[in-house]
Amino acid sequence: MTHDITIPFYQYILEGGNGLTPKEDVLYATRQDALARFRSLGLPDLKTEAWRYTNIQRTLKEQPFILQQQPLPVTASQVAPAAIADLPCYRAVLVNGHLQPELSDLPEIKDITISKLSEASQQAGFKAHFDKHPHLADQPFAALNTALFADGLYIELKKNAILDKPLHIVHVYTLSQHAFLQPRHLFIVHPHASGAIIESSVGLHDGVVAFVNSVSEVILEENAELWHYNLQNTVQDSRHVTHTAILQQAYSRYHHHNFALPQANLIRNNLSVALKGSYTETDLHGLTLVTEQQHVDNHTFVDHLVPHCNSNELYKGVLLDNANSVFTGRIHVHQDAQKTNAFQQNNNLLLSEKANINSQPQLEIYADDVKCSHGFTVGQFSEESLFYLRSRGIGQEAAKTLLVNAFAFDITDQVHIPALQHYLTEEILRYVTRN
Repeated sequence: MTHDITIPFYQYILEGGNGLTPKEDVLYATRQDALARFRSLGLPDLKTEAWRYTNIQRTLKEQPFILQQQPLPVTASQVAPAAIADLPCYRAVLVNGHLQPELSDLPEIKDITISKLSEASQQAGFKAHFDKHPHLADQPFAALNTALFADGLYIELKKNAILDKPLHIVHVYTLSQHAFLQPRHLFIVHPHASGAIIESSVGLHDGVVAFVNSVSEVILEENAELWHYNLQNTVQDSRHVTHTAILQQAYSRYHHHNFALPQANLIRNNLSVALKGSYTETDLHGLTLVTEQQHVDNHTFVDHLVPHCNSNELYKGVLLDNANSVFTGRIHVHQDAQKTNAFQQNNNLLLSEKANINSQPQLEIYADDVKCSHGFTVGQFSEESLFYLRSRGIGQEAAKTLLVNAFAFDITDQVHIPALQHYLTEEILRYVTRN
């Protein structure tokens, strides 16, 4: 189905949205509820506090998008550039949100399910968790995704299952005209199961614009562990709004690493964690490297609902040219969440006088027996450090590269997959030296 989208964007939904989902769809009621939420919420504008630095309505006015587009044919050679050298891994290739088994290398491991989301609606895990995360209820783009998504990925690691190699999810976007794409994913890690997921992108659309509105729900049950790496390195003519909503039960451990790399015109990341069980560990690390006119907005929310939980958040930004970056990090410690340890830090390095950063670290604490802190820094190259390196025969550009790598080290050093760590270090080097 394709439908022209007019601005204001939601006017199209108000006038024609009821006909977008057939009543035969098993999720018809869920979709209609989500559509009603979207209609009620409307599109955020600059008066919406959470979107005050990201003009999403202007972005939607730039092109006449169609809603949904079936994937165009993609070959293995077109997907090959997404490979990470020397990385032993499984691979799941999605084209415009649709899993392509013939291009994928999926694990044949008992108790691990990786399938199209559209084929999982009768799974017990799907019924228990799909669209159930509390933080999605008031998000207009998440509601729109629930109402109109076409397909996505369903991953389930059953009790005690171990994913012996990382799963590399390659998101391929290929279009013949400007399109609004809405992939939807659900990852469930049952008790005592563990694994690692790497997500990256390939853009094959030349001269047309992809607006990708994706939602991922991640469920970690008791004593489960997941390493989740997201590499946002798609092509220039793209805009991305992502929602990653995590729910953790007791003793679970979640490690999220987000790398926003150059090229995409606009990236808005919404990352939220609901800590529903005690003795959880949550690590959120992010590196934003932006160039030219790029705009990246990281919006995080850690919701401490119960006692004895630990969260640690470190986001860093390197800004060049006329780039713009936003960081809004919120930690909410409820009254019952005693013995909470929650730390948040946002550090930024400006390599251009025209680059801009807006940062809002936030703490909301209603318990009295906690250890919490937050902070924000912004600066430029240390002239003393540059002088020290140059006095030892290192050229100015090489010295700057060394300092950028040193600045990013706190993030890249947390990547526990050597081949991926090397790949990210080389990507940072490539973009910094090019500028």
